[in-house]
Amino acid sequence: MAEKLILPTEVKVCATCSFWDGERQVDAEMKLVVVSEECSGECLVQEKNKPGLHDVRQERSCLWEDLEPDSPPEDRAAENKAA
Repeated sequence: MAEKLILPTEVKVCATCSFWDGERQVDAEMKLVVVSEECSGECLVQEKNKPGLHDVRQERSCLWEDLEPDSPPEDRAAENKAA
C-alpha cells in the first residue's frame, strides 16, 4: 500500500492545483490535500501527465491555481457594498 501524504493547499505542487486532474482527497475546511507518494495526473493547462508532488515554482508554463473556491456572487456583492 502506498504511503499517503497530507499537504497544506498553499504548497505549490501539482496535487494542490485546481488544474491538476489526479487522484486526491481535498478537505476544504482544513485546507489540506491527501495524496499517495506515487500519484500522478494530467495537467489540464499543459496537457501532460505530471506527478502530484511535482514542484511547480520553477515552471514558466505553469498556471498553478489555488484549490480554494471563489466566493459565491452574493458574497462578492455584499463585500462591494461594504467598501
